Amino acid sequence: MLEISGLSKTYANGVKALDNVSLSVPKGMFGLLGPNGAGKSSLMRTISTLQDADTGSIAFDGIDAFNDPQTLRQRLGYLPQDFGVYPRVSAYDLLDHMAILKGLDNKAQRKEAVEGLLAHTNLFQHRKNAVSGFSGGMRQRFGIAQALLGDPDLLIVDEPTAGLDPEERNRFHNLLVSLGQEKVIILSTHIVDDVSELCPNMAVLAGGKILLEGAPLELTEQLNGQIWRKTVSQAECEAMEKSDEFSIISKRLFSGRTIIHVQAPEAPEGFEQAPANLEDVYFSTLNQHRQGA
Repeated sequence: MLEISGLSKTYANGVKALDNVSLSVPKGMFGLLGPNGAGKSSLMRTISTLQDADTGSIAFDGIDAFNDPQTLRQRLGYLPQDFGVYPRVSAYDLLDHMAILKGLDNKAQRKEAVEGLLAHTNLFQHRKNAVSGFSGGMRQRFGIAQALLGDPDLLIVDEPTAGLDPEERNRFHNLLVSLGQEKVIILSTHIVDDVSELCPNMAVLAGGKILLEGAPLELTEQLNGQIWRKTVSQAECEAMEKSDEFSIISKRLFSGRTIIHVQAPEAPEGFEQAPANLEDVYFSTLNQHRQGA
């Protein structure tokens, strides 16, 4: 169990990235959902002991992250949003180098671990190729391989599927699922489908604050009967957005037409009921946050 309590962080430029964040994260996949600039990466870097917080605490399995960061790092695997690689260094050599830095000193055990992780991430056949020449999806899988060095109990992945094509994204999802339920895995993303497909528990972060926390299925069920949709022209959509009559929570294009979703206790004129989904939960939460700001 990962316990985060009262975490706040303000950078030197005055930006308040985290504002009294508290979370309890159980074993299994946990989705941290939020728009760009919400504070997700700041929270991930703080949990990973890459930066300090101004106030608050982080504890994992009895380890105090701020008072004993080195012990936590031994239990931690981290895939940041962006990571650099050495040019012309093969996947095997780079992962072997990272394993040494991770403290895997026994050469035979290190070889077994490196080869096993390359096979687990479907990169063994590319082990002699330079990581700098990998596709986006292959680089992300390599990132997971380095994060899994030492078999960590706490795994953090920050925006892992951004920019991946559908096939690589599906492959990456399967890889995360294969890691099982015995680790605490935090998936930080702005992609709703990633959380919907993978995570039994989640939270929404925006403006550095936790706005919502719970199980996606339960949160979705709470909105059933309140979501209505209508297909409109662009001009009609713009007029509705300017009106106070509707609380538009999302809009999307389909075959050149705009489908809008609104939240209301009863059907607005001309709208039909739509089954609620996690995207409705997410956009409804952000909409309420903006209105209250």
